[in-house]
Amino acid sequence: MAQNSPQWHMPSETDPHERVFMAFPPRGESFGTTDDDTAIAREAWTAVAHATADFVPVTMVVDPADRADAQRLLSASIELVEAPLDDAWMRDIGPTFVRGSAGQLGAVDWKFNGWGQQEWAVWDNDQHIGKFVAELAGAELVDSALVNEGGGIHVDGRGTVLLTDTVQLDRFRNPGWSREAIEEEFRRTLGIERAIWFPRGLYRDSQRFGTRGHIDIVATMPDEHTLLVHRQHDPAHPDFHLGAVYDAVIEGSTAIDGKPWNVIELPAPERVRDEEGWTDYSYVNHLVTNGAVIACTFDDPNDEVALAGLAKAYPGREIVGVDARNIFAYGGGIHCITQHQPKF
Repeated sequence: MAQNSPQWHMPSETDPHERVFMAFPPRGESFGTTDDDTAIAREAWTAVAHATADFVPVTMVVDPADRADAQRLLSASIELVEAPLDDAWMRDIGPTFVRGSAGQLGAVDWKFNGWGQQEWAVWDNDQHIGKFVAELAGAELVDSALVNEGGGIHVDGRGTVLLTDTVQLDRFRNPGWSREAIEEEFRRTLGIERAIWFPRGLYRDSQRFGTRGHIDIVATMPDEHTLLVHRQHDPAHPDFHLGAVYDAVIEGSTAIDGKPWNVIELPAPERVRDEEGWTDYSYVNHLVTNGAVIACTFDDPNDEVALAGLAKAYPGREIVGVDARNIFAYGGGIHCITQHQPKF
């Protein structure tokens, strides 16, 4: 690193937020080609935006062709800005915000290639959203040659990052990158001291319309001592065996201070199948923001159990449940469609 280069650090998602960015589902490959086709997704995204806006300002990036529908659905409290879009997963296409050694706001602009060049994905527009949002926020751009998405990382703000082998080491994302080179790039851009690698993500997420294993439906760190972990209890579900896989990772690592992790398990919903097959419904996929947690619910008996687990993990925050079934139907959850800007 050059002598005068800034040193960057990604704060914990539990730190105060200045703003949350989202993207309005555009007409196209993912959501359909008419307003009627996109109505289900747009109403689901809108519900998250309104729940979030009760606690922090929300900016919605809208494709110019969709502004009228966005204005119809979204309250005046949601700021609208226009940019061409292919999809609406702001956690993945947006930048990862960081803090510089002089206290300045930075934004890491990862390379985005459609979740590893998925044959169904289009990213001509989305590959530019990281820079676009960084400029909106007035952040210093931090370029990276690494193909990565925001849903593929979780940090504790104290030096630890959670990753999955099937994302950052994906040959369709980062061919030729070693584990050591990837960790060094995260050290440069996020200020991490160590990486904890989970071998893979959930079954549904490894199928055709998945990300190949994002960590943000598997595990997160509400603080530097605690792991929130997804747990599938139905032996018939393909994710059932991952309990032992994830336990091995947890038992083979420690919190940043060397002590064993405080583990809080969030059970998967009892409903394990939808119209497309085995679900990857996950309560781990939530947005932490100012004074609140915007949490996925699924009209399921385990909603209450999971919300209680989140209340334990985030004491003092209001736990707000939003039905996420019509978000997961397209391939992700509330964390996936939001990107927070820290407040410094």
